[in-house]
Formats: sequence, structure tokens, C-alpha cells
Amino acid sequence: MLAAAFGALSATLALPVLAQTQPGTAEATKEDGILFRNVRVVDVVNGRLGDPTNVLVAGNKITKIGKDAAATASTKVIDAKGQTMIPGLIDVHVHMMFNSLSPQQMMSSDMSVERVGELSAAQSRAMLLRGFTSVRDVGGPSFMLKRMIDSGKVQGPRIWPSGPMISQTSGHADLRGPNEPSRRFTGKVPMAEQAWASVIADGRDEVLTAVRENLRMGASQIKLSAGGGTSSEYDPLDVTQYTLDEMKAGVEAAEDWNTYVTVHAYHPKSVRRAIEAGVKVIEHGNLLDEPTLKLMAEKGVWLSGQMLVDSTEAMDPARREKRKPVIEGQRQVWPMAKRLGVKLAWGTDFLFEPDLNAQQNAYILRLKPYFTPAELLRLVTSNNAELLALSGPRTPYPGKLGVIEAGALADLILVNGNPLNDIDLLGDPQRNFTIIMKDGKIFKER
Repeated sequence: MLAAAFGALSATLALPVLAQTQPGTAEATKEDGILFRNVRVVDVVNGRLGDPTNVLVAGNKITKIGKDAAATASTKVIDAKGQTMIPGLIDVHVHMMFNSLSPQQMMSSDMSVERVGELSAAQSRAMLLRGFTSVRDVGGPSFMLKRMIDSGKVQGPRIWPSGPMISQTSGHADLRGPNEPSRRFTGKVPMAEQAWASVIADGRDEVLTAVRENLRMGASQIKLSAGGGTSSEYDPLDVTQYTLDEMKAGVEAAEDWNTYVTVHAYHPKSVRRAIEAGVKVIEHGNLLDEPTLKLMAEKGVWLSGQMLVDSTEAMDPARREKRKPVIEGQRQVWPMAKRLGVKLAWGTDFLFEPDLNAQQNAYILRLKPYFTPAELLRLVTSNNAELLALSGPRTPYPGKLGVIEAGALADLILVNGNPLNDIDLLGDPQRNFTIIMKDGKIFKER
């Protein structure tokens, strides 16, 4: 079904997709900086709530924290009345374009460049208003959306883009339809590649070219497929993808650009091969065993995990069946990885189910059985920010994220309540987030 959808949308979902999108900017202020008075700052790294204080924001950074942080005549002053300040939330596994469209929408005869732009812009704005000020896009044509957000023409989070996922033939991102033969034999570019959804690359030379092409387009990190998946039609869950030499080629090309490779992988064999190749991050890892997790901890390799639901109404029966071991495995992997000291990050991985997006915050709370409120808040802020920083000089937004401290980028949320005591506050941003600021600009103020 997805392959047919890409075929219908390939001409529409090209890089200039948002050229006609209507602008949406933060509320403009003429004041010289913003002073939050009488606010309690959460130290998310150490899990502590500070005493009432003042926080001064100037430009796009937090410039001073303390009782002596004062306003001038032109400073906008916000009395927080003892509310709690936390960093902006971060989701490190999103697909910004493909979480905006269902397969039915993609196949619709009414779909156009303008409509795709409207849908993706609306979802981006909604994500920001849920408190997600930064995301890592790990597959899809999000370059133009990122540019539109950065220019202020569309509201949305900061985006760390990977570009199209790179896959071997018959791999997780081989999204060809059943009647689409290999480009190598016919010279015809598959519809999914025309839509910049994925790239099929076989052999060292093609992998090098695919990685370098993504970097040329502005990728901050590279995503390869190293094993089978549940949303792909041709690869069983147990298969291992890419030879060691092919994967090393991708890692070498990324490291030459001073960034890293992350891989889609579930089981030990694919993860061990990726680690041997020099991969820095594993996406998913639901079927990992204790020895492999120990190896990840020893090597400092990150596990970027999710906590998915068993199924949704949009899933076909075959996908539901394929997901069963993945769903069961995630309940084992999270506590085991935590116990073994693996570096952990979190994301949602919503794909082609736009109705799920509204549950983004609620998916954080699915990890409550395995983490204390302080640990969970740290996971979705400073931990995820540390993962984003792996992009090094390829990061699109230089500066420190995931913490509230002087010199950090001013991505912050004012919460009516203390999430260190009640982490459920994160699950209802509309009610509990009274201010959402990104890059020193207020996008929500209640």
C-alpha cells in the first residue's frame, strides 16, 4: 500500500513542497529581552527543583538566572507566580513529512504541493505547541520544511534532518511497488526515491554516494537500515542488512563530515555488525539480548528507543502480526538497557498515521513503569539533547539545549505544576504548559 502511495505522490512530495505554504510566526515583541520573575527552575540533569528565582532571556539565549536578574524599561516581564520552568521537550525519532500524511491522503487525486505544505505545516505547528522544540528526523524529505521553519515562514520545532533513509535492495527502506524493478537493471528511479522517502544503495560505491548526497543536501546525521522492519513489505524481521564493508563505507563518509550514522535495527546480529562498523546510535533495538546491550554500554553506543502501542486502527493485519515480537521485546529492553548503563534516548516514530501525533506527549508516559519522574524528564530533555549534539559541527543550531542554565539556547516551557512530583503534567500540554518558548520567541502564552 505504501509503495502505491509513494507512486501517487512522488511528483508532489519533492523538495520544493512547501514553497506555497502560508507563513506563521511567533508573536512579535518590541521589548528588549524577557524576564521571567518568581519562577522555579528544574535542574533536569540532577532532578532537583530550585527555589523561586528570575530568568532573563535576551536574543535566543538564557543570559542570567538569579534574584539579581533584572528588567530594564524595555524588558518584557512575566510573573511566573511560582510556576516551574523546564527545557523544551525533544523527540529524537520523527518523520516530519510522513507523520503528516496517511497512505489514503498520499493516494488522493486532490493531493497537491499546496495541500502537502498545509498538512505538514499544521502538524509542525501542533508539535511545537505540544512543547517539542527540537526533533531529529530520521527518514524523509524534511529539508525544505526545516528551512521554512528556520526562516519563520512556518512554525515548528528545530529539525535535525537525516534525509531519505539509505537501504540495501530488499532492505527496510526498499519501498518499491511489486512491479517496480531495480534501478540498476532498468535505469528507472523508483517512486519512493523520487519522493525523497528513501534511497536504495548497494555496494560500497553506492553507499558512499548516497551518504554524501544526503550530506550535500544538509543532513546533520545519516540513517541506514541494518535489519528487518515491521512497516516494510519485503524484509522479514530477522534479516541482517548491509555487509560490514558497505556499512563501514557509510560510517567513513559520515565521519569525514564530522558526524555520525544511526541505524534501524532490532536484533543482536544486525546491531553487533553496526557497532563493528562504527555506528554511534541504534534505533529501536527491541529484540536485543543482555550481552549485546553490555557491548553497547562498553562502546558508548546509544539506544534510541520507543514505547509503541500494540496496534492502531490504521494498521493492516499483516503489520500487526509482524509487530508482535517487537512490542513484546520493548518491555524487556528498556529496563535491561537502563540496568546495564546503556546511553538512552527516546522518540515516537509515528509514520503515516497523522491521528497519532496528538498523542506524542502521552507516549512519554508509557515509560513510567521503568523510570522515575526525574529520570523520565531528563530522558526527554538533556539526554535527548546530548544525542543531538553527536552531529558536532553538522548541527544546524549551535548552542546548548536540554537544560535551563545561563548561556543555553532559550527553548523552555513554563509548567503549571512540578513534573518531578507529577510527570503526568507532560501528558496534557494544552492544559499544563502556560508558556512555550523556542529560540527566545514565545509561541504560546496563556
